[in-house]
Order: sequence, then structure tokens, then C-alpha cells
Amino acid sequence: MDAQRLKDSFDRVAGQGDAVALFFYSDLFVRNPHLRDMFPVGMSGQRDKLLRALGHIVAQVDDLPALVPFLRQLGRDHRRFGIVAEHYPHVGASLLATLRHFTGDDWTDDVEGDWNAAYSLVAKVMLEAADENALTAPAWWNGQVVAVERRRFDIAVLRVQPDRPLPYRPGQSVALEVPSRLRHWRYYSMANAPRPDHTVDFHVRLVDGGPVSPVLVRGTETGDRVRMGAPIGTLTLDEESPRDVLLVAGSTGLAPLKAILEQISQRTAPPRVHLFFGARTRDGLYDLEDLTKLAGGLPWLTVVPAVSDEPGGHGFSSVLTSGDGDVEHGNLSDVVAGHGPWDGRDAYVCGPSAMVGHTVEQLARLGVARDRIRLETFADAQR
Repeated sequence: MDAQRLKDSFDRVAGQGDAVALFFYSDLFVRNPHLRDMFPVGMSGQRDKLLRALGHIVAQVDDLPALVPFLRQLGRDHRRFGIVAEHYPHVGASLLATLRHFTGDDWTDDVEGDWNAAYSLVAKVMLEAADENALTAPAWWNGQVVAVERRRFDIAVLRVQPDRPLPYRPGQSVALEVPSRLRHWRYYSMANAPRPDHTVDFHVRLVDGGPVSPVLVRGTETGDRVRMGAPIGTLTLDEESPRDVLLVAGSTGLAPLKAILEQISQRTAPPRVHLFFGARTRDGLYDLEDLTKLAGGLPWLTVVPAVSDEPGGHGFSSVLTSGDGDVEHGNLSDVVAGHGPWDGRDAYVCGPSAMVGHTVEQLARLGVARDRIRLETFADAQR
């Protein structure tokens, strides 16, 4: 398999946009009508996910130590769709048909051989991981909502009781499905470290036009049911690191970082932690009251709230005053940079993609090694 030839081939195909995924799913469902019921009625979000996943796989096809864990995670997570071994050849056939169609005259036996080899590897790793996982874990967890706290018109904190322990690491997320939006799975991070009663909190922000988040924020009540997929994600604490920690959260990107914060608080000798929590307006700092209480009782923790779309100079209520002073003004990445330098820290960043990108650039400029920055964006996951 020629990795560079594969990447060049994918670049040519991906450049043709949504038509690629539309062709793929049309081909898949025409050849295999019985697979249609595994997907939601509206497929626009699913098409986006296909190209992103393919792009991620191809980008790392020559870096197996990085790719294999991702594929194994993908295999475990896809069990919630009911995908079994017999489905993989159908997907592979439609994928090759799609690539052949959009590659046109540049499609050669060598290119086909590359894609065949790549898909065989992907399917093998995913299937092995799914089979191993099936020995010890369900395909999904049923859960009951045991508490709903609406913090704003568009943000709610839900507490869910799984029907069995959900093993996860702080910083990870699960796909959620609600009964009124079957097969519309959306990812949300657990906002707490594992508890003795196994309950998990989710911070949900309503995304306009999304099929799932409006139901979770506006329509969910105590006693409602949800389903949860296998925990995934690499935004997890490096427990071997002796470094102090920098947490940067935009809006509900706070959720996984709050779970990591709880994990750190359980150590006998926690490192120093700076948590920057940003939103457009003060009202968007929906969890600042709780963070302020934490900072007041934990001498190693400093919380810095920031807002980007309000001018400075106002007085602030006591609720919006952290243990480290008033709310700061400016883009979150600039506020973080202003408190630097942060070299020598482990950094964890989560929030809107633009904020995450700018923050990573700022941290790198300030001397934080790229391999010490772990990040996650939720722009496309929470809808």
C-alpha cells in the first residue's frame, strides 16, 4: 500500500464535497436495502461524519500506532448501530464504487489495490475490537434521567443513571440517543469523574437546527430514558505527568475538563491547576457558581472566567466572581495567553473549533510543546 498515493487519491475525491457521501450512501442502500433502517431518516449529519472519518483514517494511514487505537475505538463504538461482521464487505464494496466513480480516469489498478488494502486493515481492526468488547460490555447502556437543571434557555445539565456501570475515563464522551430521535446519536462528554452511584452528568447546549440537543435541553424531564454508546475520546489526563495543568474551556466544552478537574482533586498531592472558562457573555458562564465554590476550597486551583462579547468596566455579581477575581474580557485564547507563559504545563482544551484552534496556536507560541496539548472540539458533535 502506497500511503502517499492513497492520500493524493483521497484529496481528489474529498474535494468534490457532499456529493461523495451522497453517492456512497445511495449505492449502499440500493445494494443493501436492509441496512437503511440502521441510519436516521435525515442523513445530512451522517454524510459529514463519513468524510471526516475517512479523512482522519487516510491522514494517519502511515502512522499505525496512532491509527489503530482510533480504529479500535471506532469498532467498539459502532456496536451501538447493530453493525456485525457481514456488514463490512457491503460497506467496502460501496466505498470502492464511490471512490472509483469520483476518481474517474485517474483510477488505476494500483489505486484500487491501495484502497482495498486500506479498507481491509480498517475492517479487520474494527471487527477485532468489536468482538473483544462484546465479551465484556453491552453494545449500549440504557439510562434514566434522574435530574434536570436548566441553567439558561439553551443550556441544561442532565444527570443520568445508567442501568449498569459505565466504565470511562474523565474527559471521554459517549453518543446519546433519545427515543423521539431514534438513530440520531450525538456525542456528549461526561462532566464528572466516575462516582460510587455510577451517575453521569452531561452539559447540553441547544444547537439551532439540531435534531437532538433541542430535545435534551427543552423537552427532557426526570424519568425520561436515553441510550448511551461506548465511551470514546483521548482528551484524558496524563496520569504519569508531574507537570502542573492548564484547562481551557469554551462554553459547554467545560464538561470534560470539569471531569478531569474532579479526577485531579482525588489525588493526595494535586498539581497546580489553572482553569480558564470562557463564553460570549456573562450569562454564558453557566457553571461559574459551582467553579467558584470549588476554587474557594481548593488552594491549588485557580479559576479565570472570561467573556468575549461584552465591554469591560462593569460591576459583577458575587455569583460571577471566582476565587481569582472578576470576569476578564477578551477572546479566551488571548486571555489565556495574557496569563502565561505556560511552558512546563500540560494543557487540555475543549470548546468551539475556532477557540480551540486559536488557543492551541497561542500556547505553541508561548512554548507549550504540541505533544503536551490535548484537545477536542464539539462544533459538529452536539446537535
